[in-house]
Amino acid sequence: MLFSFVIPVFNRPEEVDELLHSMTCLTVKDFEVVVVEDGSTRTCKNVCQSYEGTLDIHYLAKKNSGPGLSRNYGAEHAKGEYLIVLDSDVVLPEGYLEAVQDEINRQDTDAFGGPDRAHASFTDTQKAISYAMTSFFTTGGIRGGKKKLDKFYPRSFNMGIRRKAYLKLGGFSKMRFGEDIDFSIRIFKAGYQCRLFPNAWVWHKRRTDFRKFFRQVFNSGIARINLYKKYPDSLKPVHLLPMAFTVGVTALVLTSAAGRLLMEYDNIDKWYWLCAAPWLPILLYALLLFVGSLVENRSVKVALLSVPAAFIQLTGYGSGFLTAWWKRCVLKRDEFHAFEKNFYQ
Repeated sequence: MLFSFVIPVFNRPEEVDELLHSMTCLTVKDFEVVVVEDGSTRTCKNVCQSYEGTLDIHYLAKKNSGPGLSRNYGAEHAKGEYLIVLDSDVVLPEGYLEAVQDEINRQDTDAFGGPDRAHASFTDTQKAISYAMTSFFTTGGIRGGKKKLDKFYPRSFNMGIRRKAYLKLGGFSKMRFGEDIDFSIRIFKAGYQCRLFPNAWVWHKRRTDFRKFFRQVFNSGIARINLYKKYPDSLKPVHLLPMAFTVGVTALVLTSAAGRLLMEYDNIDKWYWLCAAPWLPILLYALLLFVGSLVENRSVKVALLSVPAAFIQLTGYGSGFLTAWWKRCVLKRDEFHAFEKNFYQ
């Protein structure tokens, strides 16, 4: 068998149903599916059983330990030459495995990853969040599989690796957040070949509202510092940009507030420029985001939502990064997490 899909799931039976249904339409059929129930209270056992006559599917249940260790549990029971790790909130286009197979036949590789897209059926908020996570104007295209400011590291929503290499590396670590980047770093450090498969993309739902999205990116910022403490050379200039953006926006807003106070208690005409000028770069950046999203999504509403989504993405990540830097690098505390208990809800 060539491919084994490994899918950890926590309380998301509806998403698993959508994902498994998309797998029934794949043009390449040489695969099995290993679903690992990570201590869910709403299981997808019945959903998986409904596909037993259509897919080569294996349902495994275990106590909650987080997605990384659940993937390892699934990998131990998988039989394919390549393991393809997916998040439960993705949907596969019918040509996904065909694209993976074509890339492997063209140039053999040990590990790979693919980009993600927003499906037409996704909510406007999900499309805006997808734009914020993949746009060159927010993440440098690192997560979008486009032109990048740093080399491509496969992410757990769409990651493939030879089963032998996976087991030799010991799979994912016990990190609760950033475990996929940790694994990607270890893939590179072990000398394995790792490539981006641009045509092996998935539809990725991401978070359903801005509150959950903030939790996600805040934890990603924390994870980046936790990774830095493990691998000092993993921190690149591009990873500092959200932190710089957060500090810069905060400074501009505080400067404007100071100008407003001076207008109130000193002279309106004298200090008006100090109140208004700091908003100019913020508004220009917001306009850039709006236009970029409008061109990509062809929706005014999605473009409008993309502006707060992008600011949440950058300031949420930047805030988590700064919080972790202060606690771990300045106060010298051990690794920590935020929003851990309800992050996967």
